[in-house]
Amino acid sequence: MNKDWATVFIAAFFEVFWVIGLKHAYDFWTWLGTAISIFISFYFMIMAGRKLPVGTVYAVFVGMGTAGTVLSDMLFFGEPFYLKKVILILILLAGVIGLKLVTKDKVEEGAKV
Repeated sequence: MNKDWATVFIAAFFEVFWVIGLKHAYDFWTWLGTAISIFISFYFMIMAGRKLPVGTVYAVFVGMGTAGTVLSDMLFFGEPFYLKKVILILILLAGVIGLKLVTKDKVEEGAKV
């Protein structure tokens, strides 16, 4: 895995924090943390989209973020565990991994800003 794909995974990691923050933020500091997570997440996704195919970057970003958010809800916030939900998340992750595997590794130079 190259540096650009690692950037996508960092973006997805921070996506989990801002999505959780949207639900659980209650004061200035938690909202500030949520805003910072949004900025970091989208910054890394945009940087990855400059080098990698944007559609694949977005699909991986959303898929990993969704899986992380659902699993975090179950592990940390008492969301009930449903086997069906976990199976569907695994199917989603299989699709994301499949997309990554069929996407050519040739890095395309995006627009210069």
